[in-house]
Amino acid sequence: MKKIRNLSEGDFLKLLFAFFSLAFLAAALCMGDRSTMLSGLWQILSQPSKISTNYFAVGGYAATFLNMGLVCAISLGLFLVFHGTPNNASTLAVILTLGFCSWGINILNMWPSIFGVMIYGLVKKEKMGSLVNAMLFSTGIAPLITDLMLRYPNAEAVGFNLPGIGLALLVGFCIGFFLPAGLANSPKVHKGFDLYSAALPIGMTAFFLNATLYKTLGVALPAAPAAETLQVASRLTVNVFCCILFGLCIVFAFALGCRPKDYWRLLIDPDLVTNFSSTYGNATFLMNVGVFGLFILGYYNLIGASFNGVTFGIIFCMLATCNSGSHPGNVWPIMLGYVLTSTVCGWLSGLVGGSFAMGINAQAICVGLCYANGLSPIADKYGWKFGVLAAGMHYLLVTSVPALHGGFCLYNGGFTAALICIILLPTLERFAKTKDERKALKNS
Repeated sequence: MKKIRNLSEGDFLKLLFAFFSLAFLAAALCMGDRSTMLSGLWQILSQPSKISTNYFAVGGYAATFLNMGLVCAISLGLFLVFHGTPNNASTLAVILTLGFCSWGINILNMWPSIFGVMIYGLVKKEKMGSLVNAMLFSTGIAPLITDLMLRYPNAEAVGFNLPGIGLALLVGFCIGFFLPAGLANSPKVHKGFDLYSAALPIGMTAFFLNATLYKTLGVALPAAPAAETLQVASRLTVNVFCCILFGLCIVFAFALGCRPKDYWRLLIDPDLVTNFSSTYGNATFLMNVGVFGLFILGYYNLIGASFNGVTFGIIFCMLATCNSGSHPGNVWPIMLGYVLTSTVCGWLSGLVGGSFAMGINAQAICVGLCYANGLSPIADKYGWKFGVLAAGMHYLLVTSVPALHGGFCLYNGGFTAALICIILLPTLERFAKTKDERKALKNS
């Protein structure tokens, strides 16, 4: 433990990614359907993955865990091969990509955009190690890559074909090549208040490609997966795996020397901290991984979510910000905002005779809450009431945004969060005082 305790931030994160990969691979071997693991993985690779596609229904539980473990290993491998040094943004990139691997990303559709970022690095003569985060973020549009390979311009899948593969490679290369520029500019738009910063350039790219490949050319947009596929779920499988994984993170954090008061300091720190591992140390960061993970799991259990592949994945998509600014202390206002807005909207729908289908445990709302978590810096800086407000606005908008990108952007909720920042932040900056400003006035 002493050697691990003294690891640098980058080496510790590599070890964490390896631990996650091994955990998923081991779980795949423990699933009851492990005998069909490889054939199930082929089903995942060869079927459309437009949001929200439940990989538990497409390929089975063992195949889904195998896909997640392999993609996490590939993500780690990119850092090792290109001698990249992981940081807080890398934690977001790796765990977010991992979370999508149960409902959109697989070991096949991730490569075209990754190669595109590599081409960018060669053209601009930038070190590949510094571009690994961009490579992983580029996979947020992987469902479009699969659609192009399997069924474009058809409404139904026709299987892999050379024209489709060629188009998928071309589109993937272009996405990856131009993404680094978008990633650099994105924080200027949302001013650091959307932790899923990569969602803005990916969302705008998906918006443009949906308009170009489908709307403009008059090609019918393929339908979303049938709703009944989301019914393939296992509360026991997800809860047992997550409790063991996050519980081990807490145990290891204690073994590495994290004390309760160390983690409490992270929770109550008045400053807007966006790099926990370097600010508080590896052990305290690891404690946040475990505690925040169980906190997320508890929320989805409390609201009665269906634990299908999509819900399983978004637990990790939400956890991805555990090193970039999110923790239970600033995420609970986001959760509260979603619950309150859902309650009010349900009541108003009844008054006007509407057909309300956006209950707090509806699949689309469960996914939306995951990415509303990216607005937690608003609660950090302006206070919990404004976090509730931002979450409520996100709830109202998140189910309408897929119409823009056709269901091909896995970062839908993060893209929505960026739009909320564009709408809300100018008003807050003009009319609201930050927590520090209110404190200064109180003490004056």
